[in-house]
Amino acid sequence: MSENLDLKIRNELRKRKMTFKELAVEVGISSPYMSDIVNGKRDGEKAQEHICTIKKILNIR
Repeated sequence: MSENLDLKIRNELRKRKMTFKELAVEVGISSPYMSDIVNGKRDGEKAQEHICTIKKILNIR
C-alpha cells in the first residue's frame, strides 16, 4: 500500500473518530490483519480486495 493511501486511511479514521478495530470489523477481518494491510506488510490479491473495501467504506480514492 502506498504511504499516501496509508495517510488517507489514517486521516479519515481520525475524522470519523473510528479505530482500526472498528474498521476491521466492518471489513470483516481481524485488526492485526488490518494493521498489516495498512502498513504494507500484506499486498496479495485478497489484501487488495480488502483495500478496495476499505476505500469504499471510508469513501476515499
